[in-house]
Amino acid sequence: MSRAYTPTEVLRKKIKALALTGEWERAFGRPAYNERWFIDGESASGKSVFVMQLSKMLTEFGKVAYLPLEEGLSLSLQRRLETMRMKEVDGSFTILVKDSIEDLISRLAKPKSPQFIVIDSVQYMGMSFLQIKRQLLDAFPRKSFIFVSQSYKGEPKGKTANDLRYDAGVKINTRGFRAYCAGRYVDDAAAYYTIWPEGAARYDLNDRL
Repeated sequence: MSRAYTPTEVLRKKIKALALTGEWERAFGRPAYNERWFIDGESASGKSVFVMQLSKMLTEFGKVAYLPLEEGLSLSLQRRLETMRMKEVDGSFTILVKDSIEDLISRLAKPKSPQFIVIDSVQYMGMSFLQIKRQLLDAFPRKSFIFVSQSYKGEPKGKTANDLRYDAGVKINTRGFRAYCAGRYVDDAAAYYTIWPEGAARYDLNDRL
């Protein structure tokens, strides 16, 4: 039987949080250091750019590994890396182009392995939610996993994606070049992070027409 805690004991626990500031904090609060994130959005909503912006920001708190399972080593990835000046975080951001999930597990088991793991996208993992939970989430509870998902008719595409979204503490949807959060750490449901100001303004204008 597991131990029962009193409220006082729980409140005394020191749980490390990401010290986000500015627009990041307004939109996403201060999630736990090892929290699970889920990001989805329709095509051309700014999702891919946001994922790169988020990855770069997270290098301030630890090493980030990015698995472009869907895109691979492509021209679009190169251009995004250049646009976002990702060379500035060469020492903290790595791209695991040919890694399988088994390779990733081996990497994460090593000392000084990445703290934040971005998997893009869920649909290319070829795993059920229970497999992901057992092999990654439960096996590495101190890591922060960030799952990126395709969307279909405004919802995450597939059962695995839906289950991962339900499980995540930070749930983000991109639309109109803004990232909206429905996670556990934000009080203002209307808060958002602007991915691309010019694109967001154009989206608002077209939406009014």
